[in-house]
Amino acid sequence: MIGTLRRGGWASSWVIWLALLGLLIGIGLVAGGLVFVHGLKITALTNRVPWGLWITVDLSAIALGAGAFSLSTIAYIFRVKAFQRIARLAVFVGLVGYTAAMLALLMDIGRPDRFWHPVVYWNIHSVLWEITMCVILYSSVLVVEFLPVLLESELVRRRFPRGPQLGHWLHRLTPVVSVLGLALSLLHQSSLGATYGVLVARPIWFKPSMPVMFILSAVAAGGMFTLGVAILYENFTRQRKIDSTLRRYVSIFAGLMMLAYLYLKLWDFLATSYYSHLPARAEALDLLSRSTPYTGTFWLVEVVLGALVPAVILLVPRWRQRDLWVMLAAGLAVIGIIVNRWNVTLSGLIVPLDWSPGAAELFPVNAYLPSLIEWGVALGVLGYALLLLTLGLRFLPMFPEAHDKPAGSD
Repeated sequence: MIGTLRRGGWASSWVIWLALLGLLIGIGLVAGGLVFVHGLKITALTNRVPWGLWITVDLSAIALGAGAFSLSTIAYIFRVKAFQRIARLAVFVGLVGYTAAMLALLMDIGRPDRFWHPVVYWNIHSVLWEITMCVILYSSVLVVEFLPVLLESELVRRRFPRGPQLGHWLHRLTPVVSVLGLALSLLHQSSLGATYGVLVARPIWFKPSMPVMFILSAVAAGGMFTLGVAILYENFTRQRKIDSTLRRYVSIFAGLMMLAYLYLKLWDFLATSYYSHLPARAEALDLLSRSTPYTGTFWLVEVVLGALVPAVILLVPRWRQRDLWVMLAAGLAVIGIIVNRWNVTLSGLIVPLDWSPGAAELFPVNAYLPSLIEWGVALGVLGYALLLLTLGLRFLPMFPEAHDKPAGSD
């Protein structure tokens, strides 16, 4: 009787969860349809602030999917067998992240019917063109990496009995594909930072450390997010999917990467704002601190809550052994990466451009508050990503080598 009640409760929770995700996707479809019909004029985006919430969603989704190349690299290139049990999940999370980012970009480019132009009309001098090509190529690599998982699933085997054989053959290509994916992803993550760092006209962005900080923050947050997803799934299924050794390895890896990111972030702050003085950057930071919550969100959310606290949790043995603490670390890392991408994007756009010394006070600060349409699209992208993660974890063999022990038995 108790088992029946539990199954019934689980089934009802499953239906409610899918209904909620369906609602989010429905809101996104309606909002996206309105953007297609009326254009970007119904959003809060302007010529002065052309990037906003959607670019934050795009950059955050790509960063959280970075566990795909970092963890799979350790598993398949460096041949660390312990990491192979989480490599499939990492690749799947990466694929979900990149496809979600492409959905956000489809809305943001203004003319979605011209999405194919970068493939045909090459502009090799544009960082944005290079990013576009990396997104297309790396997404293709993720599909190839993930195909064996799909071919081995029960749903495919029923209709295509030779699927596992084809999947096994494709799996043999994994080391080669992983090398290609590592190169593309590193190039892509660094170029995202370079998009900001090469702009001389935006002094608060212009610095050579941007590409490296984007890579390190993505690797750290992506690893934490993948680990958090795995542990959350374990608690729902009441089965251990990754053993304590792998959990320790991934925690130490993600924690150390986060500390490396924090070190570089502190070094960048000292080098650009403390030991040196660029008048344009100093004026921009002062304007942001007086007119926006940038300073508070930078130190409290980005540095302390979004990076330092998760790193400490994962590096302290007693804390990383507790599921709740690890999921807290993953959640804080997600918040930290979202706030970081928001702050990076908006900090350079909120400060008005001025072409003469002392003119900053003559121009009002560029205001931006996402419209309801933008929030609707963002909710739709979130619903899509959560739906794919839910269905993938439910129906695909993400942990083929795991021993299904009761959660908490390690």
